[in-house]
Amino acid sequence: MTQVILVDDHTILREGLRAALAPEPDLTVVGVASNGQELLDMLPATPADVVVLDMNMPVLDGLATTRRLREEFPDVRVLILSMVSHERNIAQVLDAGASGFVLKSVDKAEIVLAIQSVAAGRSYLCSELGLAMLRKVLNQTGGNGDEPSMKKQGDLSNREREVLQLIAEGLTTNEIAEKLFTSKRTIETHRQNIIEKTQVKNTAALIKYAMENGLIRGT
Repeated sequence: MTQVILVDDHTILREGLRAALAPEPDLTVVGVASNGQELLDMLPATPADVVVLDMNMPVLDGLATTRRLREEFPDVRVLILSMVSHERNIAQVLDAGASGFVLKSVDKAEIVLAIQSVAAGRSYLCSELGLAMLRKVLNQTGGNGDEPSMKKQGDLSNREREVLQLIAEGLTTNEIAEKLFTSKRTIETHRQNIIEKTQVKNTAALIKYAMENGLIRGT
């Protein structure tokens, strides 16, 4: 069971996320806080596996909190959930020790997947950010794959290729599940299998890999 603490200064969002995560069988919200200092005061008595942090908070913001967590609670994994999408801010918080970054605009399924991923020791960047960064990289290189392609680690099934194509088109987990007439959990499993087979670290790298190896059509 993954123990989670939610940290956001907006009560409605914080409580809404707690209610959304309540039905998940392998996640439990053990506490909430309105800023980073409250979180740091709470952790000695309320241990957690993953902390879901907002970036912009009073008293102690997400970046400062992440740095303190790395120093004082290095085993706690940090997932940033924020409206901030500027590359510099994302790079700063990842460099500070966060394991993942997800925009507040994503659906519940992707937040759950992000929490599960960072709890398992993996990095996570939400699809929307990954695609935006990929497009920027491709524009800078002319889309001709100036960087060496990653070594292919395993053949994808037809369904995995189909899911990968839809990820590249920017569809959310929910939208892919509806389009393929299957469950969100099945799509999450396909996505994780794709990442494991290609051995990439995030969505941007996954799609770049797929385009370089001719696994998806251009988007």
